[in-house]
Amino acid sequence: MRHAQRTLSRRHFLGVSAATGATFLLAACGDDDEDTPATAPAAQAATEPTNTPQPAEPTEVADEATEEPDATATVAEPDPTPTEPVADATPSAAAEDATATPGEGTSDDEVQVLVADVLDYELDANGRWDGPFGSVTLQMHSGHVDDLDVMFIRTDASDREFAEQEGLVWVPLMAGALQAEGSYAHLYLFESGAEGQGAVLTTTPGQDDYTPAFRVHHVRFSGDPELLTSEAAILEASGNGDVDIEETDIIVNYPFIRWGDDGLPVDPDLMEPLGPGPLVEEPDMEAMTCTFKLHECFPGSRYIVTDTSAVPMAPMMGVVGSGATEALRDVRAVAPITIFVNGLAGPGVMGFQPAVFNESAGHPAWSPFWDHFAAEWADPDAAVVVRSQRELDDLVASGDLILYNGLPDTHPMGFIVNCPAPILAPNEYEP
Repeated sequence: MRHAQRTLSRRHFLGVSAATGATFLLAACGDDDEDTPATAPAAQAATEPTNTPQPAEPTEVADEATEEPDATATVAEPDPTPTEPVADATPSAAAEDATATPGEGTSDDEVQVLVADVLDYELDANGRWDGPFGSVTLQMHSGHVDDLDVMFIRTDASDREFAEQEGLVWVPLMAGALQAEGSYAHLYLFESGAEGQGAVLTTTPGQDDYTPAFRVHHVRFSGDPELLTSEAAILEASGNGDVDIEETDIIVNYPFIRWGDDGLPVDPDLMEPLGPGPLVEEPDMEAMTCTFKLHECFPGSRYIVTDTSAVPMAPMMGVVGSGATEALRDVRAVAPITIFVNGLAGPGVMGFQPAVFNESAGHPAWSPFWDHFAAEWADPDAAVVVRSQRELDDLVASGDLILYNGLPDTHPMGFIVNCPAPILAPNEYEP
C-alpha cells in the first residue's frame, strides 16, 4: 500500500512564520474559544498563573443517540486535582480493523489506529522534508452542499454505537453541541440512493455558519430513489412523501477537504508545523485520499489540524475558519490543550516541546475541539519536559509555569482549534 505522501513534523502544525506578525496566536495547537475559560478570570493580569480546567472523571455515558447528553461526560468546573492522563486508550472495534500500514521505523504493536479511514501513516519525516512532523493518509468521502460537490473526512462521533460501526473515535463530549444551536450543521445520510448520491451537508468553509460538527439525519426513500443534492431538495421530497427523514442526536466531526474549486491548502515547503497549509500534497481525487501533516502531543497522541474558531487568523494558520465552533466551549464539548511558548526546544507549534492534552485521544474526557492554552516558563533555564496535565497543573500551582488563555498576546481571550487525533503512538520527544 502506498505510504502517506510525506511525513509531517509535529512542529510544523504549531509553528508560524514571524512574518505573519502573529506568531503566538498561530502557534496554538489546541482549540480555544474567544471567551475566557472559567479558570482564568477576564480581569486577571496576563502575568498571573492560572489553573488549567480539568475534565471530570469519565463516568458511564449513555450510548443511545436518543438520550440527552450526560453531564458527567462533559468537562467539569476546574478541579485543583487533575485526573491522570490515560495513555493507553483503546480504539473502537471498527478502528482496530483499520487497514493502515505504517511507514519505516514504526511498529504495529506500538501504534493504535483509532480511525478506520486511516490508510497509511508515518510518525516522523524520515528525510522526506525538513519540518518536524509525520504524515497520515485518510480516505475522503463525497457529498453535496446546495448542489455543490464537496469532499470531507470522517474522524469522530458522539454516539458509541455509530462510532464503532463507522470506525470513528467515540467522543461523548461532542454530544454537548446539541445544547448549542448554531454550533452544528446538518448531515443527511442515505440508506439507498440514485447513482452519484453522496451525503448532503448544509454548510461549507467560507460561510459564516461553517462548522465541521454535524447532526446526523437518516434519509429513506419510499419509492424509487432520485438524486438529491441539497437540504431544500430533501425537505421538498419529504413534504411530497417521497422520503422519510429520521433526525438523530448523533454529532459527528467531518472536516471539509474540498468544496467546489476550493479546498484546504497544501504546504509546498513543509518546514513549519502550520506553514501555508495542513496538507502535504494535493488530494488524490481518483483514489479519494488526502494526506495531512501528523503532529505529536502528550500523552501518546498524533493529531492533524483542520479549522479554528479564530476566523481572522485561520489563513495565517493555513486552515479554514469555523467561527460557529466557539459555542462548543459554553456547552463543554471541548477539552483543554496547552502549548509552550518558551523552554525546551522541540517540534511544538512554537518550536518548543510538544503540547499537552488533558487526556489521550479516545479517552471519554478528550475532544478534538481544543480549548487552547499557552504555558510560559518563569525561568526558561529551569524548564523540564511536561508530559501530563497533572505535571502541568503542579508547575502552574508552584509558579514555575505561567498559564494564558489562548496565547500571551490574546489573553484573556482564547479560541478553539479542531484537531482530530486518528492515531495513538508512544511519545518520542526527547530534548
